[in-house]
Amino acid sequence: MTQDPLTLYKLIILYMLDRVDFKLTSAQISSFILEKEYTNYMTLQQVLSDLLDTELIKADTLRNRTYYAITEEGQNTLSYFGNRISDAIINDINTFLKEKNLELKNEASITANYDRAVTGGYDAELTAKEKDIELVKIKLNVPTEEMAETLCDSWYNKNQQIYKYLMQELF
Repeated sequence: MTQDPLTLYKLIILYMLDRVDFKLTSAQISSFILEKEYTNYMTLQQVLSDLLDTELIKADTLRNRTYYAITEEGQNTLSYFGNRISDAIINDINTFLKEKNLELKNEASITANYDRAVTGGYDAELTAKEKDIELVKIKLNVPTEEMAETLCDSWYNKNQQIYKYLMQELF
């Protein structure tokens, strides 16, 4: 019995999301699927859209990053049809997740976003999580959008040093 390639791509994504205890970004999913040349970017976007439409996955978007998580319905679907993923592909996914686990987790657990503040200026919200527990959440009001954007970009690059500094100074 031949399998529809789109179904296989959907199962691959569901399997990836099921194997981690944090959300994966679209860039992380794309990195794996495109690097292994399972499909092209346009098809991958269609598959992600289909998974969202059928509520097998859910998405949260913060500042140009979309984070995906598997839903209960997605887990049920995977339990019924997961055996259609070949052992070779499962091995590829598991190897990718094992080799990149820390990098993937760090990317997914650090978020930064900003919005226009009611009182004027922009509120930048910087968060670091570990297993859905907020380690630190900082909210800063700055006068310009450029400053808010710079804060968010800096948070992605310097969050570990900032967290370490806060812990040292406060304890």
